[in-house]
Amino acid sequence: MRNFTVRLSRPDDESGLARLAALDSSTPPRGPALVAEADSRLLAALPLGSGRAIADPFEPTAEVVALLEQSGSAARARRAKRPTTSG
Repeated sequence: MRNFTVRLSRPDDESGLARLAALDSSTPPRGPALVAEADSRLLAALPLGSGRAIADPFEPTAEVVALLEQSGSAARARRAKRPTTSG
C-alpha cells in the first residue's frame, strides 16, 4: 500500500470529492468528512455525520476505507463525550 494522509475535508476539496463520488457512482458527502489523500489526490472519503464511505474504484482502497471508518468511529465517540455548554 502506498503512503497516504488522513485529514478532515476542507472547502477546497469540493471538486475532488465530486470527482471521487462520480467514480464511485455516489454523491459527495455533505458536511465534514474524513478524507484519505495520496499524491494530492483523494482516494476515499467518509462523512462524519451519516452516510457511507466513497472511494476510487481504480485504486486498492479497502484498507484505506477501513482506517477511515475506525477513525470516524473514534471521532464520533469523542464528539459524543464532549460537554455541552449553555449560554
